[in-house]
Amino acid sequence: MTRRVLVTRPDPGATRTARRLEALGFEPVLLPLSETRALPVARHSVPSDAVAVAVTSANALRHAPSGLIERLASLPCHAVGTRTAAHASKAGFFSVREGPGDAEGLADQIAREFGSATLAYLCGRVRMPDFERRLEMNGTRIVAIETYDTVALTPDEAIVRQQFGGQPVDAVLVYSATSATALSELMAMQPEAERLIASARCLCLSGRIAAALGGSLRAEIAPAPNEDALFELLGMPD
Repeated sequence: MTRRVLVTRPDPGATRTARRLEALGFEPVLLPLSETRALPVARHSVPSDAVAVAVTSANALRHAPSGLIERLASLPCHAVGTRTAAHASKAGFFSVREGPGDAEGLADQIAREFGSATLAYLCGRVRMPDFERRLEMNGTRIVAIETYDTVALTPDEAIVRQQFGGQPVDAVLVYSATSATALSELMAMQPEAERLIASARCLCLSGRIAAALGGSLRAEIAPAPNEDALFELLGMPD
């Protein structure tokens, strides 16, 4: 009976996911195992010949300093999907183009339009290499501007007991390799956490995230790297 679902992502995404779970009849349990932190961005990090901006994570916009956005706002911004596009518009970009929802598809879209031009890429220090690799293969010059870092969190035993209420969960949603590693380490360090999580389905956004679990849980991989696919894998509560 899949009813209680552990959400390991940080806010603001965690709260949004919890509301979605509740609307479907699940009982969300929130235990963030990572957090994002802003990084300093040097003024000279913006390439003078950039013809466009790419964003594959709303966090890159959320943590970008206002001065950086001001310098880039007049360039067309290519966002990976609907939510990131909305954040780009809110941040101050004048022209925002919504991508197909995945990084590789966005890379193909940009390569077709800009060819070998230079692109500014707002991103995190911890990220998948596929987007940049695909653009470079197509001859596009991409300059990464890292605006945030993702770090693991290890909640103490009191927080784990409080959030779980002594009851195990039926499924776990894992959105990043950082959270996957933190989850595995949490179960190794805290017997109570291991008891509460060990029998759950562990639903991961990608194979790379599943591999970061290190075999501590039975991982299932979403058919696409987005939350809709993760919820499709979760199914409906029994």
